[in-house]
Amino acid sequence: MTILTSPLRRTLVVLSLVALSTGAAFAASDHVRARQALASGEIMALDKILAVVAAKQSIQVLEIELDDEFIAGEKRWIYEIKGLASESKVIKLKVDARNGEILSSKTSSGRW
Repeated sequence: MTILTSPLRRTLVVLSLVALSTGAAFAASDHVRARQALASGEIMALDKILAVVAAKQSIQVLEIELDDEFIAGEKRWIYEIKGLASESKVIKLKVDARNGEILSSKTSSGRW
């Protein structure tokens, strides 16, 4: 087994730190973009989205993501909501972040 030399070890540490900080920067950037979209009225607040969804679908929320996707050539914000539906089935909803419209739903009793 070879022991890493000091310059190589420093390079690996620096590269690791750069990778970690880049990931954190992307996450912060996404958070800022989402807050700007909310402030500008491009998306509804999450509590309002969840109220709209609850009126249409009984679900115990497990996970929520907010992504921007291109749908029919148009950039749209989409909430992806994963949760438990009746009979312990896992459901994954894609919800238009502008108005709470459920764009698609996928149900699974097992793993995705």
